[in-house]
Amino acid sequence: MREDLVAQAAQRSASVIELAQELIRRPSRGGIDDYASVLEALESWLSGRGLPYRRLYDEASQLVGLLVEIAGGHPGAWWTLDACVDTASFGDESAWTFPPTAGDVVAGWLRGRGSADSKLAAAIFVHIAADLHTQADSLRGGLAVLLDVDEHTGAFGGARAYLADPDAARPAGVLIGYPGMDEVVVGGRGLWRAMVTVYAPSGHSGSNRSVVGAVSRAAHLVQFLDSADLPGVPQQGVGFPLAPKLSVTAIHGGQGFSVSPDRCELNVDVRTTPAFDGQDAEALVRKAVNQLDAELPGPRPTRVEEIACWPPFRLEEHDQPAAALLAAAASIGISVRPKIAGPSNIGNFLAGTDAGGIPAIAGFGVPYEGLHGVDERAHLAELPQVYAVYHQAVLDLLSAR
Repeated sequence: MREDLVAQAAQRSASVIELAQELIRRPSRGGIDDYASVLEALESWLSGRGLPYRRLYDEASQLVGLLVEIAGGHPGAWWTLDACVDTASFGDESAWTFPPTAGDVVAGWLRGRGSADSKLAAAIFVHIAADLHTQADSLRGGLAVLLDVDEHTGAFGGARAYLADPDAARPAGVLIGYPGMDEVVVGGRGLWRAMVTVYAPSGHSGSNRSVVGAVSRAAHLVQFLDSADLPGVPQQGVGFPLAPKLSVTAIHGGQGFSVSPDRCELNVDVRTTPAFDGQDAEALVRKAVNQLDAELPGPRPTRVEEIACWPPFRLEEHDQPAAALLAAAASIGISVRPKIAGPSNIGNFLAGTDAGGIPAIAGFGVPYEGLHGVDERAHLAELPQVYAVYHQAVLDLLSAR
């Protein structure tokens, strides 16, 4: 990596931190806060530097993000830097040792909700866009910076609006600015989620009539699901390195004590792999449901309603954009391990889009603590290196023939 990029990154750090502080001080909890304030702060910054951007709206005409577009002077592929600027909730604020919207720097740590996930990354990415804007004529293709909200709700409103925008160039790949300096996520398990509704005759809990209530039927179904036969972890070094996983994550049914409820709902979450996909997950759950209805019949069949299905994904180290980021990190002596993640992320959503999916990587950023928990903070000493790695990676992608 050229020394001037590293030096430039160090010079940008103060401005990056200042913008990140402003964003942290504007609460933008997914599904709780109005996103207008945090997006207006970004709009002000972008407008002040003459960067081309536009607002993104969902199908309900709600503002769900901003899209910055730097078009190169030569034909080529477009690449996207993506950072969400909505955040997780604050949780128990009394457990925090500083205000969740502090936005201050103490002992080298940027403090507050969103410092790690992912307002600091958003500040880095718009600065890189500003750097490239001045040399756009020499670049191939283009760079998009997606500043999306509605991400922590799981709806991915900003990303959906971006991909649905007929005026936006479809990206050849996406680099997602989640934090963490030791690993870069190049793949992840997919998911299949369903709401399962179990039925039973209702009645008084004190009645002499023998009734197996919906909650009891649901409890039996949980036992069937927990004992379901799932494939094990593949042989080390062969194929996808993780096994599928099934979890019952919520049960809702009944009220009070004197009524045996006539329905109970379960949330079932199955993490999938290439060898056990969404169809396999659905078949397994329906098998358990059929067993329940055969052994403990109800007044109507148990209902399975699919809520979401995302495929697993995996990039090899030589695939873009993974190769560009790994090479850029190595050029300044940073050892970054590629990782297949257990949890799903926006990369799964991108992999599931039409036309073969969009390759994505995630998880390279500064060290952090308290992500989605109390006392979230991001370590700033490594900021220049992270900035320089992304800058170099993007330059390499935009100079590729």
